[in-house]
Amino acid sequence: MYINLSILCFYLTFLLMQNSEDIRCKCICPPYRDVEGQIYKQNVSLKDCTCLHVVVPMPVDGKDVEAYCLRCECKYEERSSGTIKVTIIIYLSILGLLLLYMVYLTLLEPMLKRRLFGHSQLIQNDDDVDQQPFANAHNVLSRSHSRPNMLNKVEHAQQRWRRQVQEQRKSVFDRHVVLS
Repeated sequence: MYINLSILCFYLTFLLMQNSEDIRCKCICPPYRDVEGQIYKQNVSLKDCTCLHVVVPMPVDGKDVEAYCLRCECKYEERSSGTIKVTIIIYLSILGLLLLYMVYLTLLEPMLKRRLFGHSQLIQNDDDVDQQPFANAHNVLSRSHSRPNMLNKVEHAQQRWRRQVQEQRKSVFDRHVVLS
């Protein structure tokens, strides 16, 4: 999670930068005689992406310029900052939706279930396995006419799954039998 947040901060600062360019020429020049190796970057067109246009100021004298430039490797780079911005906005939107869903699952869903199924049914002892905590959920949902039919089906499938999990727990912990 920490890595994602650091990447997110990097992209946000990238979005806020106003002087970012979509094209550039990057020349990597290795060491030459007494001159250290360096990387030169400049915003120039494709036809001007040569050592003579990008390496400014030239670190060598006039007669060694050609030998120095032959050792340099220049590459033209192009990116689409618009596509990068749209991708980051989509990523942040999905992250925000997942955060809202997490808040819903942790805070709102238990309150809604208490209100719907009654407070006494949610507070049960773990040793009391025979009682189903959501046994009358289907009856409560079928009486509710305000809910769409699809939501009733999803709730019914969820209750069935919970019953199966509870039966498996009972088999594993009480009878020490693993269901296949």
